[in-house]
Amino acid sequence: MTIQIRVPELGESVVEATVGEWRVAEGTAVNVGDVLVDLETDKVDVEVGADAAGVLVNIIAPAGADVAVGDVLAEIDPNGAAPAESAQPASKPEPRPETAVAPPETDAATPVARRMASAQGVDLSQVSGSGPRGRVTKQDVATHMQKAADPQAGATEAGATEAGATPAPTRPAPQRPSASPASSSDGRETRVRMSRRRRTIAGRLVEAQHTAALLTTFNEVDMGAVIALRKRRQEAFVARHGVKLGFSSFFVKAAIGALKAFPRLNAEIQGDEMVLKQYYDIGMAVGAEEGLVVPVVRNADRKSFAEIEHEVKALAGKARDGSLSLEDLRGGTFTITNGGVFGSMLSTPILNPPQVGILGLHNIVERPVALNGAVVIRPIMYLALTYDHRIVDGREAVLFLVRVKELIEDPEALLLEG
Repeated sequence: MTIQIRVPELGESVVEATVGEWRVAEGTAVNVGDVLVDLETDKVDVEVGADAAGVLVNIIAPAGADVAVGDVLAEIDPNGAAPAESAQPASKPEPRPETAVAPPETDAATPVARRMASAQGVDLSQVSGSGPRGRVTKQDVATHMQKAADPQAGATEAGATEAGATPAPTRPAPQRPSASPASSSDGRETRVRMSRRRRTIAGRLVEAQHTAALLTTFNEVDMGAVIALRKRRQEAFVARHGVKLGFSSFFVKAAIGALKAFPRLNAEIQGDEMVLKQYYDIGMAVGAEEGLVVPVVRNADRKSFAEIEHEVKALAGKARDGSLSLEDLRGGTFTITNGGVFGSMLSTPILNPPQVGILGLHNIVERPVALNGAVVIRPIMYLALTYDHRIVDGREAVLFLVRVKELIEDPEALLLEG
């Protein structure tokens, strides 16, 4: 009797996933706990392991299929023996013979990089990794493909269709919305299927614009006091806490102080009711390989500057290496996004539903400003607050941003807010 491998519980509010790369081919012997396949969810990638030792005899859900919690992914025969040569699953598309390279059995690459390399026939052992701990990323694979391009042939090593050749077959799974990555005949275009997470991000951003009354207000803040405080205290702070004193903790504390003064920005709409929250779970937007993620610093009002800095650093690291858990991303009452790390001067951030406020930070630039009747050069940052005008009035939003400005320009006041 075979043992069925099913889609596990994926976490709060997550009921569907897309089958990613199968790590193990049909006919392969596996042990308990061996990772069989990656599942792409709206928030994180989930590894599914073997519940029993035996031979993987039947892959039921091919790569690219959309599955729900409890669906059967594959079957294992606990009494089976692996054949001399492992057969590829019948339901998976055949690789192009002229460039086919078996995907390596390794975690040196991110799941999306493995999928891209497998589909394009790229040998991951030949790709240099630029990610954390030398991990190969999607961009590394794309760079490798570009370097290996043959301008004379008008095709890339990544499996671009030869001129006049029969196009490669598309995946047979009916649930898959598009074909695997493929280059045009002249190598000038590449089609890449959107991951489930990217599709979810796109859907939620459009949903926010369609369902909320979005409005953005702006202000500027003089960062001189915070910069001076960090300069004075940085060495002692690092020695005591083992982490640098960054700007994140200041803005988290300032946002909480403003949220306490204007609680509708720490709320959400449910039907015809406003749910005002007396806890402060602050989302910190991070640009990850597969798209924007918003891990959450929970009960941030109860945390010290050092605790916030440690947590933000840990969450950012997990976002970069793809190890965020569903718990890291669950909930959140208000979000902070910092486009300044990429050099952004000004932007209008989009809400993270069902939240009704998001604070956008930008780069710090020395600007001439009038101070006490004289023109001086000061380190200025532009702030942006996008809010849901359905429950937050313009007056509240403007005063919220003014309160953030006041607390940042007088950081000692943050001690009183804490």
